[in-house]
Amino acid sequence: MSNSLVKWDTILQIASQSDVGMRRTNNQDNLFVSLASTMDQWTRRGHLFLVADGMGAHAAGELASKIAVEQIPHLYAKYGPNNPAESLHRAISDANAEIHRRGEANEEFHNMGTTCSSMLLLPEGIVCGHVGDSRIYRVRQNFIDQLTFDHSLIWEMRAAGQIKGDLDDIKIPKNVITRSLGPYPEVRVDVEGPFPVQAGDVYMLCTDGLTGQISDEELGVILQNFEPSLACQLLVDVSNLRGGPDNITIIILKILTQDLMSQVACRSRDVATGMTAPMVHPLSVVALIMSCIVSAIFFWSTGEISGAIVPLAVTTISLIWIIAQLIMGATRHADSETFTNYGRGPYLHLDFGNAGWPLVENFKEMISQITEASSSNAKNWETLSYLALKAQAEQAEKNRNLQESIRNYGKMVIMLMDQIRGKGIGGDTVSAAPESN
Repeated sequence: MSNSLVKWDTILQIASQSDVGMRRTNNQDNLFVSLASTMDQWTRRGHLFLVADGMGAHAAGELASKIAVEQIPHLYAKYGPNNPAESLHRAISDANAEIHRRGEANEEFHNMGTTCSSMLLLPEGIVCGHVGDSRIYRVRQNFIDQLTFDHSLIWEMRAAGQIKGDLDDIKIPKNVITRSLGPYPEVRVDVEGPFPVQAGDVYMLCTDGLTGQISDEELGVILQNFEPSLACQLLVDVSNLRGGPDNITIIILKILTQDLMSQVACRSRDVATGMTAPMVHPLSVVALIMSCIVSAIFFWSTGEISGAIVPLAVTTISLIWIIAQLIMGATRHADSETFTNYGRGPYLHLDFGNAGWPLVENFKEMISQITEASSSNAKNWETLSYLALKAQAEQAEKNRNLQESIRNYGKMVIMLMDQIRGKGIGGDTVSAAPESN
């Protein structure tokens, strides 16, 4: 069974998307998703997710991120399952060396670089390997946590105590990064985790083309209220409506069933720590001991002491075997529950419980601006499905049903943007909706 194929879609829901944005001519982002095909493979290596945001003139950034998403999975698999976190660290470090080598070999690619945010879903939880300012988030209930530290000038200065207060109020460029893969032959890689997983958790890896346009609180609301595929599309659409100045890349993972995850994890810990069923059941050994004792008593009572030696020896050996099994089982169990902790994350913990209604108002403003800009061709978007969705959204808002309001107005944004992409209504006349505060 451990080597049979696993249908992960009953346990996980995954979506990904990469978009060029509104102002770039090429997409320098790349992403990678790899699910283990069997239980044993997942036990040894887990599932791997990766986003990379390339930097460099011409096609250099695109090449750097492409090398990262090709090399890191290959090297991670190559370095073996003994310690997945250490294997991921080594894979990222060696990918950096390869990107640097390729950059030095061609003048056009000199100093090319890329961010890298990678995530493993393992039996013990989430482990992140990270360089740069692409981020990994977790949404749990009404809280959003940033599991990675931005390797940017503003975050480094705050960590050093050189600046205090809200980063949004500080007049320092937020896109100046202090670490990336490629520019130097060696790089310091951050590893975070493991973070325990719960049913309903949503994890997102993304490049700064997303986080530069949407606040953390808004991210939390959207990830909580939309399934991964719709959340991906809505996040891209909102980013583009707010200007879309950069490429946008997103991977979203939702944990559907804790019970199944627990069963998989328990099985995986048994395999990983060598906890297999004993060759002989302990009750069989107890029965053997009892029969040996009875035989020994019989031979002893008849005066045939030599005949009692074998049953007594078997009894002694069996008792030693049982004691050894108990000790080894306890040790294995203790080892299976012990995992090394890495890093200091999460680095941000926000309650987004009050951000829902403000986001509804933002959605409504976006819809208003799109429809006003497209008024000359309004009938193209006033389809029956759109009008029905609009009526549902307005009724939900009237009833103060926050969840349905968010979902319906968000779907209206997606529907209008689909119309723009498919039919060209409004064209370049669509103005950007208000940015998040």
